[in-house]
Amino acid sequence: MTGTPWAHGRLLGGFGGPRLLFGRMYEDWGVELAAFPPPGARVLCIASAGDTTAALAAAGYDVTAVDVNPVQLRYARERLAGGATREGSAESVMRLGRATAARLLPAWRWTELRDFLTLDDPVEQARRWREELDSPGLRRLMRVALRPGGALAVALRPSFAGVVPARFDEVLRRRLERTVSTHPNAHNPWLWRLLAGAEPPGTPAPWAPGVRLVEGDVVRVLKAAPCAGYDAVTLSNVLDGPGPDFARRLRAAVRHAVRPGGVVVLRSAREPGPHGPGWAAHDRSVLWGVVRVVRMGGTDPDRRIEP
Repeated sequence: MTGTPWAHGRLLGGFGGPRLLFGRMYEDWGVELAAFPPPGARVLCIASAGDTTAALAAAGYDVTAVDVNPVQLRYARERLAGGATREGSAESVMRLGRATAARLLPAWRWTELRDFLTLDDPVEQARRWREELDSPGLRRLMRVALRPGGALAVALRPSFAGVVPARFDEVLRRRLERTVSTHPNAHNPWLWRLLAGAEPPGTPAPWAPGVRLVEGDVVRVLKAAPCAGYDAVTLSNVLDGPGPDFARRLRAAVRHAVRPGGVVVLRSAREPGPHGPGWAAHDRSVLWGVVRVVRMGGTDPDRRIEP
């Protein structure tokens, strides 16, 4: 998105051109499948690593995927045509964190962690999380890494660092406990990606070689679309980082491009406000504090769709 931090194609500080940010995606497309109009609808999503694009295409939607980062878009195109999964900047950071935990904490070594990830009973998962994985040692490591002034905040570009909640170590531990207490680990690829950098056994590779991929700022792509040209859009966390001017332009573009009665999905890593987390409590991914699903109202007020 031109004029936003995402346009730089870099999550971390430093100089140079755009880089691959995400080798996998961390949004649970089950939210979209539950909230979107029936298959066959015209939908737009953020391309990122292609996972949501592939899931929507496989479900029968007419998908357009957009990304402002040319490196990311090229990777999505290759991956959707059968190319290999590679590590992006996000995965590099997570890999370093996992390696540190595994070196210092026995419960986070691969053999023990794999045993936890193959569980399919949320009651047992919650017990194991509280008694084995969420240890004092993990809490110390997460404080060092995730608090303001910690390793992650120092590494992130300043425009992204402000998105991370102030006590993100505690926030992330709560979200982890919520997720493992609700959803079977064995069938949760988003948890596997975060904790192990891997997929559950038998997970199919993303595949959607014929989908439309568009390079560009999502606001400009939506504004250039025919009026009411989409039945639904899912915009990931595009508002994490940009300021209020971008948010206003995005709202106007969405109102132009999405038909009355159409659906918009937005995620954020921020902590929920007075309206609560929305669909985040039902999202199998760990990362999101808020997931909003909104039905466009046309001349009437837009309306949140509750889970």
